[in-house]
Amino acid sequence: MEKFQRLFMPTYAPFEKIFVRGEGCCLFDEDDRRYLDFCAGIATINVGHCHPEVVRAIQKQAGKLMHISNFYLHRPELDLADKLTKEAFPGRLFLCQSGAEANETAIKLARKYFSGTGRAGRYKIITALGSFHGRTLGTIAATGQDSYRSGFEPIPEGFVHIPYNDLEAAAEAVDDETAAVMVEPIQGEGGVIVPDDGYLSRLRELCNNRGILLILDEVQTGFGRTGSLFAFQTEGIEPDILTMAKAFGGGLPLGGALAGEEVAKAFSPGDHATTFGGNPVTTAAANAVLRVIKIEDLLKRSVEMGARLMARLADLAVSFPSLIVGLRGRGLLVGLELNRSGREVVSLCQSNGLLITCVQGKVLRFTPPLTVTEEEIDTAVDILAVTLQELSGG
Repeated sequence: MEKFQRLFMPTYAPFEKIFVRGEGCCLFDEDDRRYLDFCAGIATINVGHCHPEVVRAIQKQAGKLMHISNFYLHRPELDLADKLTKEAFPGRLFLCQSGAEANETAIKLARKYFSGTGRAGRYKIITALGSFHGRTLGTIAATGQDSYRSGFEPIPEGFVHIPYNDLEAAAEAVDDETAAVMVEPIQGEGGVIVPDDGYLSRLRELCNNRGILLILDEVQTGFGRTGSLFAFQTEGIEPDILTMAKAFGGGLPLGGALAGEEVAKAFSPGDHATTFGGNPVTTAAANAVLRVIKIEDLLKRSVEMGARLMARLADLAVSFPSLIVGLRGRGLLVGLELNRSGREVVSLCQSNGLLITCVQGKVLRFTPPLTVTEEEIDTAVDILAVTLQELSGG
């Protein structure tokens, strides 16, 4: 920890243990102590740590070709684009390295689409209060939380923030300068906020009626996290632009933006680029991730294990009514809201062998790998129960 604090910029406050290996839903430190990982790289390790299929794909590709830049083609990226456009919706893919970069791509593409069709005056993006879209200047401008923008002013203009899950507010915000509405199907960093059923489909209808684009940020909800490959699929709609990252690469840095044909063609060579996005190794890993999700039926498992986790946490809420004030989620994206700061809970859980995160100060977020077992869920909730009992004075 002393070395970390001396050598790195002070942007993180990590747990004071060094992890050396991961397997499935577990991490192990230098003393070979086992921790249940219900953070999973912040909803990234959906198929589990070091899944053998993903490891083999990475090793095999790394021994052949690791990087050539996007001046040239390679087979893994072509296979990946083919799979995604079949599993999500037909369109064209841009591969990058992170969720912020994917969302920057979506913002640029929306503006380019309208400027390229003689409507350059349409440039504003409507986003939601409580949203999180990344840490670049463009994506903190899109993010509907002041805390992420503080100290980085002046912030790029062109973003309008409205209440989440409020269709009337969305309709009122659209004007002649609006290019798109960009929302998360479920707000993860915003506190695991689940909108009303039909929210996305009605947003789709609004965008259609007003001639603007719908951008869905599935960086955190994608790749089975909520029980379908992408959360929007439960409402039977298609966005104009879909962004993804986190679980995409199975632990390697990979992001992407998928757009319908008409919108995607707004980009021309040279309009947008990235050096490392979609390189052979990360796309080989992503192909393996998609295979594992299908072969191991992890979409169904996400629903089943999510239901078990919610049921166990609901029982916990009955046991600690003075501490727990809310429970919400879908699949294996679950939030447990406390009436006090959750930071001490997270810290004590770490000491007790459970890794979770806290968002919005008071919401404990659970995002275990989709491969999590019933026994691991039960153990995790038991650890949390012991931790809450400690905090409540026994």
